[in-house]
Amino acid sequence: DKISCLPNRFTDLSGGDRDCSHLRQVDKDNESLWEFAITKHLGPNVVEVFGRKNGLDIHQYEFVNHFCYERAVHWYGKYFPYLVVIHSMIFMVASSFWFKFPGTSSKIELFVIILGKCFDSPWTTRAISEVYEERREERMVIWRKNTMTKSAAAAAAEDDDDAAASPLRSSIKSGSDQKPAEPQPSLLDKKEGEQAKALFEKVKKFRTHVEEADLLYFMYVLQTALKVFKFALITVYSIALVPNIQIVVMCSVPPDLTGFGAFCCNYNKAHLFSKLAYCYICFVGVYGALCIYSLYWLFHRPLKEYSFEAVRLETGINDIPDVKNDFAFLLHLSDQYDALYSKRFAVFLSEVSEGRLRQLNLNHEWTSDKLRARLARNASERLELHLFMLPGLPDTVFEISEVESLKLELISNVTVPGTVTQLTALQEIVLIHSPAKLQLAALNHLRENLKVLRLAFESPEQVPLWMYTLQGLEELHLSGPLSGELSRATSLDTLRELKNLRALTLRSRLTKIPPGVVDVSGQLLRLSVHNEGTRLQVFSSLKKLVNLAALELTGCGLERIPSAVFSLSHLQELDLRENRLTTVEEILSLQHCRRLTTLKLWHNDISYIPEHISKLRALETLDSSWNKIRRLPPRLCYCTKLRHLDLSHNQLASLPSEIGILQCLQFLSVAFNSLESLPEELFSCKRLKVLALGNNSISTLSPRVGNLAQLLRLELKGNRLESLPAEIADCPSLKLAALIVEDSLMDLLPPD
Repeated sequence: DKISCLPNRFTDLSGGDRDCSHLRQVDKDNESLWEFAITKHLGPNVVEVFGRKNGLDIHQYEFVNHFCYERAVHWYGKYFPYLVVIHSMIFMVASSFWFKFPGTSSKIELFVIILGKCFDSPWTTRAISEVYEERREERMVIWRKNTMTKSAAAAAAEDDDDAAASPLRSSIKSGSDQKPAEPQPSLLDKKEGEQAKALFEKVKKFRTHVEEADLLYFMYVLQTALKVFKFALITVYSIALVPNIQIVVMCSVPPDLTGFGAFCCNYNKAHLFSKLAYCYICFVGVYGALCIYSLYWLFHRPLKEYSFEAVRLETGINDIPDVKNDFAFLLHLSDQYDALYSKRFAVFLSEVSEGRLRQLNLNHEWTSDKLRARLARNASERLELHLFMLPGLPDTVFEISEVESLKLELISNVTVPGTVTQLTALQEIVLIHSPAKLQLAALNHLRENLKVLRLAFESPEQVPLWMYTLQGLEELHLSGPLSGELSRATSLDTLRELKNLRALTLRSRLTKIPPGVVDVSGQLLRLSVHNEGTRLQVFSSLKKLVNLAALELTGCGLERIPSAVFSLSHLQELDLRENRLTTVEEILSLQHCRRLTTLKLWHNDISYIPEHISKLRALETLDSSWNKIRRLPPRLCYCTKLRHLDLSHNQLASLPSEIGILQCLQFLSVAFNSLESLPEELFSCKRLKVLALGNNSISTLSPRVGNLAQLLRLELKGNRLESLPAEIADCPSLKLAALIVEDSLMDLLPPD
């Protein structure tokens, strides 16, 4: 049924004219199936028609039809429908390949999901409306200033018309003072806040993953170029081959089979395929034009970069970053649909917006009642609120007006707002690895009211600049490196503005006292340096601290007492703990410090105490524990004002009998030594309240222990005692719980 062939009688078997163009098929109702019409030209417009039998049966016609269909009909006319199907499939694959390829389809699907959620998120509307409101308020403030300036200028220029102009000016002023109703931003509940937080995390991870490569962009360019090439190929060969679709074709058949050497064949679908082919070329042309436009769109602008400059200007969110590679390309594609999507999506790229959301979620989680439950007294007996490892500082903190100390530990992105003025009792702030920024109102308040500041940091750059402006600060405690890795010079700036500073603590690895300390030499009373074993070499700045009353040099690698200390005439307390002191012969020079009452030499390698320690007449406290002292000089006992004497963890074998001279002594510890006996004169120190004799080799305890009427604590555990004197009951202030001794010895005492 595809083709119908009839023999051509106008050609002989030897060859000749075999053109079938002079034939045409006619429909005669009275002609039989085996007849064909022959047109004979008798003259212009005159045709004689008559029928003729060919003597061929139906099998021969079927053979000729199939033979001629395969041999005579042009391949384009035969396979045109299949070509259309194949080309359409290629176009479909080229258009949708990136939607099926795992490396690109996953990115597209995830982007569409995230984009839709960002578009519908209530946080997007809230963030944009808040920024609009802030910008509106700024414009209102500027407008007010301009209005007031113009009003003042008009008043100065029109003094003669003051009475007439005053109603106008008053109306302008009243109008400027009236604040229009502020639209309240939509409040987010806790669930919506958590959803927005999860969106921020998804956007951050998606951006990190997609910005690394340009596979999407490359795939889209490749498939678009393939479609353009395919369009050009189809157009060229189709236009060239469509004329080969002919209705009547000539077919040569071996004459031995039918007796005819030529057949004229009518291709039934040629007319239809010819028309469809031209329509197909038109459709492909339109599709190709769109592909060419897509290719032009890909190359006429940089689609691997996306700038949010217009969004930043419109929304006022200035920290929205520009993106690149596949992330930028996806945003360009979404702009072709609706630019509003990328605008709302940009909110989730802003760190400021994320910070505001984090703050909102913090306020939901940390209510004022929950924070009040965490209040406790610290070592300074201040009511302290301690917050640990939070993503920010909750605004509800500033609703607890009774807080005296605010301690923030391992909290990032701390910004102290102006509402800190509500904490009327706040005196102390502790920031442990929590870099903080202050708003202007907060800085003005803390500059006058903050008394104690404790900072722990990891690098000199983390020391806040606002610290140097706290004029009311009395105590400053810094813990962290004050010098860079490449430079040994300290980065501590001038402390000149800290006019009320009384105590300064530096926990670092210094090689010299920072020069900035000299700026507060007039009022500084206490200086503590904890150097973590690093040797402190330069002490010239100490000489200028003329009013210093307490000096603590801990872990400074000192091998002798620095000479700069001897010039501190107002010094009352000297602490040289955890150094490398082996001798303290320079102690004689401390007599120039006439007010020195406390001397702490503990945790060193001192082997003896020199006799001239007796020159320190004002000494009240001496701590030489954790050394290697073997003998106690008798002249030590001429420091008659001594109240606290700690010689524990040494190598003492005996105590001098002159110890009875220390009538002011209230605390004596010689625990963890090698004492075998105690001088009877020791029990003449009737003001003793604490006597620590544990972990020695003492075999007997004198009955004179009963003379210590004020004794509150007695430690005897770890000795060689076989019994306790009954006179111990004569110590009226000594309680059973404060008597530290073996249970076996306790049982030997009388029941009363």
